[in-house]
Amino acid sequence: MTLHPIATRLRAEPERLSRAQAMLGPPPGADLGADGRSLREAAVLLPIMLHPEPTILLTVRTATLSAHAGQVSLPGGRIEAHDPSPEHAALREAEEEVGLPRERVELIGRLPRVFTGTGFEVTPIVALVPPIAPRPNPREVAEVFELPLAQLTDPARGPRLENGAAYGSRRPRVWVVPHDRHVIWGATAAILASFASVLREV
Repeated sequence: MTLHPIATRLRAEPERLSRAQAMLGPPPGADLGADGRSLREAAVLLPIMLHPEPTILLTVRTATLSAHAGQVSLPGGRIEAHDPSPEHAALREAEEEVGLPRERVELIGRLPRVFTGTGFEVTPIVALVPPIAPRPNPREVAEVFELPLAQLTDPARGPRLENGAAYGSRRPRVWVVPHDRHVIWGATAAILASFASVLREV
């Protein structure tokens, strides 16, 4: 398979990922959650689908899930005790959620961690994936769609900061990625913004 030039550069220079901008750092006191417990560790896969014009695979979570129901996300979830690494957790969850066979996923590297308002510390794992038809798990995934990779570096349609909902006297800024049919915001948009900083270099 002939790789797109961006995928070739990422494969050749994976260390660029760790130098990406951290777009969603820890809130004050992030070493502990609001309830006094440590932040929970999670990992997500950022799957670059190797079409002639690459895309990023995203999911819409089902409305029945207990956390982040109905939101757009990258495949992934909590790092369990039996997961030896964030990479293992991200591959396991991607296989469970959308049927990406782990043996066909090429891991490239990690982006900086992001922290969610719900108490998760998330490690994003960038990967190259051949054009595989996803098989969404209906218990967890309502829809799978793909975002053109080129959109992340498009000034008109790339990630941007917008005013979020009012929270007491504050109105925090949140990351948003424009889309015709879905709202991509929060930690997922922050991860995409971090990755966009890498793409602008390569």
